[in-house]
Parts: sequence; structure tokens; C-alpha cells
Amino acid sequence: MMLSEQHTVDLRHLAGPLWRAFVPMIAAVMIALPLLTAAEAVVTTVLAAVVVMTVAMIAVGVHRHHPPAPMPWYLLAGSAVLFGFGITLRDLIPAEQYLFDDMFTLSGYGGVLLAALLWLAPRRVHGGGNDLLLDSGLIGLGALLASWTFLISPILSSGHGASAVIAACYPVIDALLLTVVTHSVVTAMRSETSLRLLHTSLLAILIADFGYNLVAAGSIHPPLQILLVPLLGAYLLVGLAALHPTMVTLGQQQRIRPDQSRQRASVIAVALVVASLVPTMGHRPGVVDRVVVSTLLAGLLIGVLARSERAIGRSARSERRAQYQADHDMLTGLLNRSALLRAPARNHERWAGRTLCLLFIDLDGFKSVNDSYGHAIGDELIANAAARIRRVIRHDDVAARYGGDEFVVLTCANRSDTATLAERLIAAFDNPFELSVGAVSITASIGIAVGSARPAGSVHEIRGHTVPCPASAPAEAFLAQDVPTALPTEPTPAETSVYDLLREADSAMYHAKEYTLGYVFHDEMRHQGHPESRRVWRRESHKTRETAV
Repeated sequence: MMLSEQHTVDLRHLAGPLWRAFVPMIAAVMIALPLLTAAEAVVTTVLAAVVVMTVAMIAVGVHRHHPPAPMPWYLLAGSAVLFGFGITLRDLIPAEQYLFDDMFTLSGYGGVLLAALLWLAPRRVHGGGNDLLLDSGLIGLGALLASWTFLISPILSSGHGASAVIAACYPVIDALLLTVVTHSVVTAMRSETSLRLLHTSLLAILIADFGYNLVAAGSIHPPLQILLVPLLGAYLLVGLAALHPTMVTLGQQQRIRPDQSRQRASVIAVALVVASLVPTMGHRPGVVDRVVVSTLLAGLLIGVLARSERAIGRSARSERRAQYQADHDMLTGLLNRSALLRAPARNHERWAGRTLCLLFIDLDGFKSVNDSYGHAIGDELIANAAARIRRVIRHDDVAARYGGDEFVVLTCANRSDTATLAERLIAAFDNPFELSVGAVSITASIGIAVGSARPAGSVHEIRGHTVPCPASAPAEAFLAQDVPTALPTEPTPAETSVYDLLREADSAMYHAKEYTLGYVFHDEMRHQGHPESRRVWRRESHKTRETAV
């Protein structure tokens, strides 16, 4: 009994590899048969067998994998049957009586295009979706332009009546199919083997159609069995795609990030080269040819210009985003240290003739919170503290995270207004911070440095270089501008550099922290022998009150 069960299990394990080995061999033999014999019965039998195999493989794949969106597979199976009927009728009915073969074939194309739209619609492209559609359309438009000159125009010139019009529809459908395939190829992920097999199948159909179109245009006259080989391969590839486990991804909701813009640009460049050569080729273009070619070429050029404009816009947005990231602290959204050092020069004209004050803010007790709850809670506290600072300062003030739990505010105000701003900033920390671990209470110490009045038209020293002052604009807006590195003009001696203000404010902040003063001006520290000249802000039970010492 145990030997019988083990034998059954071994057979099941062997069935999979044997099946995967025999299917390609059987497919290769069936594809090669039309090349070995021109017998109409053999060709028809092989075609019917391949269509039946394709439909059977699709049915097995749908039954085995249960895709959430099976409709594209049903449409592909129906299209294979329609294509098979169309090709069979084309081989059995004389050329003068073509009617139903085109009807079946065109219906098959309709099923393929509808299936492609069904599996492409749920694929939401993250960023650049319109650009991708534009690129795919440009590639299809370039193919249509070449098709008109080499296929459609000769077909219409050599044929008459409805048969010529129907024959001319195939190159148009092929251009549309190429557009859809291009869009699908770019949005496909590497893990979607089933979708890649479908792409190969559609490309094989396009190759076969190109041969049929050349035959219709009178350019070549190969045996029809040769043109049948790509179609047989295309049908079997559809069946193999249905058997692959990744067939369930077809038609599912997915977010795609296309990263092949350069490859699409290369294809578009080739299309433009072909388009530029099209008017020089062909035989005696008529008025209709000139109108159609000019219209398609104009559409292609307009599309390329639109693509270039969108590319420039993307580049500008990327530069602004990179500049923002370079000038801002990503945790708090405030300026970083390097942007703070450039702020006086960038806002020079707006701040000219006014006193520049720098407030250096340090959070008291932050280290204990960070050590007790971890860095994640510390970051949360820093972000909340920055939000409170941002709500307190004015629109024209500049706030920055200097590092760790240290913040800096630059403001153009007199001494009294600066003291009021410091009091408001300290009062902003009265209420506990509601963090994910609960309420956390901290306070702040502020050191204030007051600079000299800034003469109009002067320059400012930044890192040892003399730079010009840019035009007036909001403080944050100047961050996207570049600052020249050197000019021969020297900074005004009476002007206090931002480094001096930072050093003085930092010293005052440590003095305020040491004596629990709340805030203190740096220049008041020099008159400690004269208590009446010192004005500080003391804390008492997490509440603030103003006292004169």
C-alpha cells in the first residue's frame, strides 16, 4: 500500500517536468509542419490544432489559477478562434471572393485590443502617466506615418472598391496595436512572465501582419505558409502565458513606476528620423499623400514638442524639489543650518536699514525624553516643537533647525518686539506635548543676539566670501536661488555677521539655561554688575512671568 502511494506521488512529481518538456517540442513540430509541406489539408489541420490547443491552455490556466479578472483571457481565446476562421477562409476561398475572412480577422483584432485595454486600465502609473501615454502615441503615430507611405498608399492605389479599403485598415490597426503594446511593455514589471509572453505574442502577430500587408501592397510574394508560422507561434505563446502562475496579475489593480523614459525617447528619435525620410521616398506622391503625410508629420512634431515641454517641466520640478531638500530639515520642514547661514544675504534688501535679531532656542529636558522613550519619540517631540515655533513667529521671520534640539529664529524687529517674541515662544511650551507615548512636558531656553542696523546696498559675509544681496522676496522663496561666491567688495565694518550673532546668542542661551532665566539678551550679560539693566524671563511651575532684576 505504501509503495503504491509513493509510486503515485513520484508520478505526480514527474508529470510536471515531462509536461513542460513535451509542450515546447509539440509546439515546435506543429509550427514547422507548414514549412515542410504546402498541402492545404495539412496547413488547415495544423492551424485548427493550434487554435484548439490555445483555447484549451487558456481554459486550463483560468481553471487552475482563478484570476480575479478573467475577461481578458476569454477575449484572447475568442480572438484566437476568430483569427483561425479568418485564415482558413482566406486559404479556402478564391481571392476575388474575400468577404468573411476579413470580417473574422478584424473581429479578432477587436478582441485583442479590448483585452489589452482591460489589462491596461487598472494599471495606475505613479507619476508620468500622461507622459507615458504621449510617448506610446508618438511611437504609434510614427509607425502610422511609415505605414501610409509604404503600405496604405500603395494598397489604395493598386486596389479598387471595398476590398482595398479593408486591406488598408490592417496597417492602421497594426499601428494602434503597436501603441498598446508599447504602453503595456513599459508598464510591465519583471516578475510578470505571463504578460511578457503576451507581448511576444502580439509582436509576432504584428510581424505576420506586416508580411501580409506587403503582400497586399504588391511588394513581396512569399508562400503563405511562411507568413503563417509567426501566427502559429503567437497563438501558442498566448496559451503558455495562460498556464503561467503570473497570469493572475492581468487586469489587477497595480501602481506602476515606469523607469524607461530614455528607451522611449530613443524609439521616438528613430520614429522622427523615419518620419523625416518618408517624404523623400515612395513613387510620385499625390495630393492625398501629401496631405496625409503632412498631417501625420505635424502631429508627430507637435507631440514631440509637448513631450519636450513636459520634460522641461519635470526637470524644473526635480530641481526645485532637490533645492528644497538641500535647504530644509526633512523632519521639521524648517530651514537647515546651511540655508540659515545664507538667509541674511538672500533677504538683504527686505531687511536693509532694520535691526536683525537672532533667537537661539534650546529645548530643556529633551535628552531625558530621548533617552527614556527612544529616538522615534524624540523625533516626534522635535517635529511638534518646530510646529509650535512656526505658529508663533511672523510670516517674515526665518525659522531653522540648527541641530539636535536647537532652533534659530531670525527676525527684523526692535528690542521690545524681540523680547515679546521670545516670551511668546517660551509660552508656546507651557502646555505638554501630546505624543504617542502620552503627555510630555518640556521647556525652552532662549538666547538673543542683536545685530546692527543693516545699511541699504551693502553686502554680507558668508563663509569668508562676499556676496551680493538678491532682490526682495519672502524669506523661503530665496532658497531656490544661487548665491555667487565672491565679489571684490568688502563687508561693512559696522555690520554684524550671522556667525557673530549665532555665537553671541548661543552663549546667551547657555547663560539663560544655567540660571533658569527663560531668555536673556547677550549684551545684558555684560552688565551683570548693574541689575537694573538686565531684563529676563523666569519660569515658575511651568508658567512664565516677566520679572525685572
